[in-house]
Amino acid sequence: MTHVDEVIARVHREEWARVVATLARRLGDLDVAEEMAAEAFATAVERWPAEGVPPNPGAWLTTTAHRKAIDRLRREVRREEKHREALMLSGTPEPLGVVDDDRLRLVFTCCHPALAMEARIALTLRMVGGLTVPEIARAFLVEETAMGQRITRAKAKIKAARIPYGVPFREDLPARVTGVLTVLYLIFNEGYLASDPGREPVRGDLTAEAIRLTRLVRALLPADGEAAGLLALMLLTEARRAARVSASGELVALGEQDRGAWDRELIAEGHALVRARLASGEAPGRYQILAAINAVHTDARDVRDTDWSQVVALYDHLVRLDPSPIVRLNRAIAVAEIDGPQVALAQVDALPLEGYHAFHATRADLLRRLGRSAESRAAYDRAIALAANTAEAAYLVRRRDQLAGP
Repeated sequence: MTHVDEVIARVHREEWARVVATLARRLGDLDVAEEMAAEAFATAVERWPAEGVPPNPGAWLTTTAHRKAIDRLRREVRREEKHREALMLSGTPEPLGVVDDDRLRLVFTCCHPALAMEARIALTLRMVGGLTVPEIARAFLVEETAMGQRITRAKAKIKAARIPYGVPFREDLPARVTGVLTVLYLIFNEGYLASDPGREPVRGDLTAEAIRLTRLVRALLPADGEAAGLLALMLLTEARRAARVSASGELVALGEQDRGAWDRELIAEGHALVRARLASGEAPGRYQILAAINAVHTDARDVRDTDWSQVVALYDHLVRLDPSPIVRLNRAIAVAEIDGPQVALAQVDALPLEGYHAFHATRADLLRRLGRSAESRAAYDRAIALAANTAEAAYLVRRRDQLAGP
């Protein structure tokens, strides 16, 4: 791969969603925005090797895609409405309104109440997060074909219902913020532990963008406790990024991380947000509880200092809000530190998570601690087969290979 090819690949990762977001606002059509962005990148592949990379690649791509959209609409002269639309595109851009960040605007517009919540989230992850359909399917624990159909139906409904990709008014924001926060959380999670084996195991570009957008949401809705909670959760998780993957490319478990490598500034900011939410006296939501759990972990200078009783108590509260199998799986991991692996294993075995790699990884670890090596090895094999993250797979392979013989 040449230097220019590497630059184009990097720009594609960093600018794709931004270009699509800008075009969607200007054109009002997601499919056209995607097509024109793809054409602009194809033009870059043709021209940049000969002409050189422009000083501002993102602006070049957006301008090129916009011009292609205008040319395409003008070619459709037999449709007068399209011609008028092309003329309008050449004029003054619309005012930015209450949300002046293109990507965040598209998050809010995709999270329209007319769409089912799962459809809103899936569509926004695709259009704004830049996640592939397989990545989104793994986030939802569903088949890739089913997720592709869900996204296609969401686009079709937007077009059929003529849902505008316009400026969301301030009064629109509270009704959409739940979906927006879910999208940002899932984008962050994909960066925290990438599900595509062809990518880096930890994607700092996604975690940084999710944090940036969440800061903007909190600034727009300063009284929203969940926006503050999600920001705290992201900061406390991001603080550990430098210690999460070894030099050999293997995931480092929380208990084995070098806590001296954690970012203390991010931890301090996250803890301050958690304390502020506790001081508010309001009942905490899901993200606030998850942030509090992470605050307990990052407050311990050594894994042996972790207040596991507090962690379990927080998970008990979370289960009442969100009794999902994944939440109960994470609670069982904490229970093992208090009541032992046998109690935790009984809880884990009752969960319907056969297709989830972390379920098998947790079972493998609990069985290992119980001395049931053959069963542990089988569980590790299943977890490895399901794990898409290369660093996580490497960690699981090492743990399996450390087991005693049959």
